[in-house]
Amino acid sequence: MNTTRNAPRGLAAFGLAFLPLVVHAQSEPEDDRSVDLNPLVVTAALAPRTADESLSSVTLLDEATLRRQDPVSLTDLFRGQPGVDVTTNGSFGKSSSVSIRGTASDQNVLLIDGIRLRSATLGSAAWQHLDPRMFERAEIVRGPRGSLYGADAIGGVVQLFTHEAEEGSPHPRVSVGGGSFDSRRLSAGLSGSEGGTRYSFAASHFATDGAPIRRGGEDKGYDNTSGLVRLSHAFDGGGEIGLLGLRARGNTEFDGGESDFVQQVAGIYGEVPVTEQWKSRLTLSESRDELDTFNTAFPSTINTRTQTAHWENRLSLASHELIVGAEYSEDQVSGTSDFEVDSRDNTAVFAQSLLDFSPLTVQASLRHDDNEAYGSEVTGSLALGYALDAHHTLRASYGTAFKAPSFNDLYTPFGGDPDLDPETSETFEVGVRGQFAPMFWDLAVYETTIDDLIDWKDQGGGMYAPVQIDAARIRGVELSAGAEIDAWTLQAALTYTDPEDRDTGDRLPRRATQSLRFDVDRELGDWSLGGSWIVQNHRYDSDGEQDRLPGFGLLDLRAGWEFAPMWSARLTLDNVLDKEYETAGGYINAGRAAFLSVHFGG
Repeated sequence: MNTTRNAPRGLAAFGLAFLPLVVHAQSEPEDDRSVDLNPLVVTAALAPRTADESLSSVTLLDEATLRRQDPVSLTDLFRGQPGVDVTTNGSFGKSSSVSIRGTASDQNVLLIDGIRLRSATLGSAAWQHLDPRMFERAEIVRGPRGSLYGADAIGGVVQLFTHEAEEGSPHPRVSVGGGSFDSRRLSAGLSGSEGGTRYSFAASHFATDGAPIRRGGEDKGYDNTSGLVRLSHAFDGGGEIGLLGLRARGNTEFDGGESDFVQQVAGIYGEVPVTEQWKSRLTLSESRDELDTFNTAFPSTINTRTQTAHWENRLSLASHELIVGAEYSEDQVSGTSDFEVDSRDNTAVFAQSLLDFSPLTVQASLRHDDNEAYGSEVTGSLALGYALDAHHTLRASYGTAFKAPSFNDLYTPFGGDPDLDPETSETFEVGVRGQFAPMFWDLAVYETTIDDLIDWKDQGGGMYAPVQIDAARIRGVELSAGAEIDAWTLQAALTYTDPEDRDTGDRLPRRATQSLRFDVDRELGDWSLGGSWIVQNHRYDSDGEQDRLPGFGLLDLRAGWEFAPMWSARLTLDNVLDKEYETAGGYINAGRAAFLSVHFGG
């Protein structure tokens, strides 16, 4: 199948095939399923809002989705979601990037329960080292959020939420499984509540002999051991305190060597109701990204640590809400590289108003960041929403954001430039959402311009250095839909992205321009069956539209069986057609893989 040539035709055919389901779903009476199809999300506006009220392009991957698909990696879950592209240097814990709306991985923000995690030297997160079993749901917000989250939120924000404590006596859960490439996994958890105290503990271990990451190469293994603790206590007066700790540690092999890694977040918080209308919350947190690389050419140790104090105040004013706060953070780097500067701090203040003048809603936010390394940046956003009727909401928004130069960009002894400016962006977006009890659909059109884009280019002799592109422009269209009809659960996403270097007119590297994802699941009593179909067109591996990587189509299948109370078994078949495909030049992904697991309690 030539997926590159047939992608536009296939996307159109899919849209026509899905239309009868949309018409049928709109005619269905409303019922409780609207709770799942119009979920509460918090990342888009720093406050709980249903998806249609958020005035954002947002995707929720809930606990049921994670349980059905049972992914080995978060990147498997994200690939092909609306506006999302994934690039990997092979499978099983190999270097991965998540692109939102054609931006680079370091132009997006990753949060875990509100705590940011990234490498301060690379500027991006190590997505490949986060075990999906540690999380209950994921929210993907597309579009700039610099006025809420500060630096790097140009393309969007992904927030992962750990398992919340369940009501009542202890709820255990255990899972054991294994499959292709000598992969094996064991995980366990315990959660519950006693009085006003809630607790959740979890641990997971995954190991695999891995698959080749280059043609003709040897298998490259991976192992990951993760642990989670989450505690909170609610007082009679309405106050609350809590803590979170999440740590992943393991090893991944690559051509020429291997790396030991640590990914860690930890935080404590306290919230008090100052008045009936005013709640104040203070969070102290720390995140760590540590990497020890062992090879014959460049053995290295790179450790980064970010410590943050975040103060947030919520004021409820009738049907309106005001959020104001301040944040202080410090990045520190250490290791074998001799950085000219090894720490920097950032101070920020921010405010957001959520105004409800039904049928008109307004969201406006403003943030000022003052960074020790690159000075001050002001970002803002304005979103307007209008309820056309009980089922359709029209929205329009404008937002600015910026990306901070990383420690590598500024200070690495291997080519850093301390005079680099932050990247700055502005985005316009128009969207409309249709929300019915058994289904939803969402259409968004946007344009993002990025000035002073930082790109590392070959200076000759194998030496690279950062340069700044005057401007990049990214245009796109996203269409997503979902429906629950009888025992069927359907999800679909169509994405068109046009990421262009305005200096040359070339497409930015490693971005597909067309993407389709279709997920279908069916309940059959104690059984469930499902599958995912993902199609993406070609991309280029390097600047100047060089080294074209062909498009591909992937088919994944899954089945579940609840064979006894509290017990279930799941079988996943990934890449059923055994496609060999690349998203980064020279790096192939694993072929067909099967994984069987048995679960108790969830």
